[in-house]
Amino acid sequence: MPDSGGSRAQQEQEHIPTAGTGRLITGPAVPDPAPGPEGPALPGLTGLPSAPAAAVRRTAFLVTLVLGGLTALPALSMDMYLPALPDVTDALHAPAATVQLTLTACLLGMALGQLVVGPMSDRWGRRGPLLTGMVVYVVATAICAIAPNAEMLIGCRLLQGLAGSAGIVISRAVVRDLYDGIEMAKFFSTLMLISGVAPIIAPLIGGQVLRITDWRGVFVVLTVVGLLLTLVVWKSLHETLPPEERHTGGVAEALRTMRGLFADRVFIGYTIAGGLAFAALFAYVSASPFVIQEIYGASPQTFSLLFGLNSVGLIVVGQINGRLLVGRVSLDRVLLFGLFVILLAAVALLLMTSGVFGEVGLAPVAGTLFVLMSAMSLALPNTNSQALMRSKHAAGSASALLGTSSFLIGAIASPLVGIAGEDTAVPMALVQTICAAAALACFLVLCRPWERRGREAGGL
Repeated sequence: MPDSGGSRAQQEQEHIPTAGTGRLITGPAVPDPAPGPEGPALPGLTGLPSAPAAAVRRTAFLVTLVLGGLTALPALSMDMYLPALPDVTDALHAPAATVQLTLTACLLGMALGQLVVGPMSDRWGRRGPLLTGMVVYVVATAICAIAPNAEMLIGCRLLQGLAGSAGIVISRAVVRDLYDGIEMAKFFSTLMLISGVAPIIAPLIGGQVLRITDWRGVFVVLTVVGLLLTLVVWKSLHETLPPEERHTGGVAEALRTMRGLFADRVFIGYTIAGGLAFAALFAYVSASPFVIQEIYGASPQTFSLLFGLNSVGLIVVGQINGRLLVGRVSLDRVLLFGLFVILLAAVALLLMTSGVFGEVGLAPVAGTLFVLMSAMSLALPNTNSQALMRSKHAAGSASALLGTSSFLIGAIASPLVGIAGEDTAVPMALVQTICAAAALACFLVLCRPWERRGREAGGL
């Protein structure tokens, strides 16, 4: 990030994390690194303000928590609601396919909203659009709690997704403002640790809420969570995009930026591969309440437990990726391995659910889903990192395309998993297999990592 006098003064006044260094810098500038009252100053950052290490760690931890909460918001919106899906079908007298559209509507809103919010954040900064989106999210979620029919609920979920997209797209853009290269990949893996907690606790909370109230109580809890997160963002997250780095050309410049990103074959390869991998994940998210509870007869609490175990796998493998693999093994090599494992697990699940191995119980299916979900932590963070590394000066627009592709493809996959009814898991496994195979093909055909060997970090 260029270091002009205005941006430096703004950073010193607001304690803004400085971009492009892989570290968060706060506090007043001093001539030379020197020990402070809270610990030694960070060395080796010529031309940048220095700060006590303890203050840096506190700021980094706070920013990580805030961005982690924003990244976890989609999981909270989706997964806390999952155990209630069968109850919603009964309460609103709607078929399962219609109720699944409440998931599709939320995903579609998150996909389309990012196309608007991303370029807005490149022009007006990160903080304003983020706070606006969070306020609308809280209002939409509160309306969901009183929806009288399935149609109203679907419409409110669409609005909820449109507003919630601000947290998703801007959190990625903020990471790109603050980090670069390997440090960015590590930070995305750290975010998976925080956001991975949400899928663990969300279905558990949803299941417990259903013990004392109905599905409407789930949306009441989500409203409170959204309100608290909005207050934390307002108080703790400062602007990370200086005015001199914002786009000022309006719609025309935003369209030119998008056109340039679409013309980047490698960027599009990572974007589509990540979107297809996310669709395989969301096929599980959308179908698993019916597969686990209706086909295999598990209780809502057992479903929540299994869902939480899969999230533990996401967290553990994410930390292996961020702490052990990133910086030692190329990002493309890890990504290739992750996509391959996802494909193998999806094929195995398709064979089991279609009866090739005879009648199988819940345990083998749950174990295969655990492997598939865990491998997502090798694919999704690295596709995001590799794509955003190619778009430093348009992080908001690039983040929008990344998020839109993921949620749009996921929204298309969601109704397909229920197309054959509630009595078979074959559609879920088939959608996962097709998406995984297509993701692997896009990575190999469009990204062609072997062509960039020795020229780009992360090449095979």
